[in-house]
Amino acid sequence: MQISISTRHGQLNAETQERITEKMGKLPHFFSRVTGVEVTVDLEHPDSPHVEAQVTAERTREFVAADRAPNVIAAVDSVVHKLEQQLRKHKEKVTGHRAVGAKNVEVPAPGEEG
Repeated sequence: MQISISTRHGQLNAETQERITEKMGKLPHFFSRVTGVEVTVDLEHPDSPHVEAQVTAERTREFVAADRAPNVIAAVDSVVHKLEQQLRKHKEKVTGHRAVGAKNVEVPAPGEEG
């Protein structure tokens, strides 16, 4: 999985970038087909940075979440939580709505009516 972090109106230190990468790296636990994450941190307002993340996954749409918080890490935590919810919901839709396979269909025995 590829994670890219970009900033607007400032720079993030290496420690903050590493923490963002660590938190975003947990997203494939919720949906295994995640292929990339793009994180944009806007530091225009230092007292409330804006964080936006776009997650791309195989054979599906993009997942997007954004939030503002008093600091960058709090905003990232909120964004990760929102993305986790979206990924869980999508995975439930994909795996939960399958038709019953032929192996699981009960066939009455010959001579037995059901």
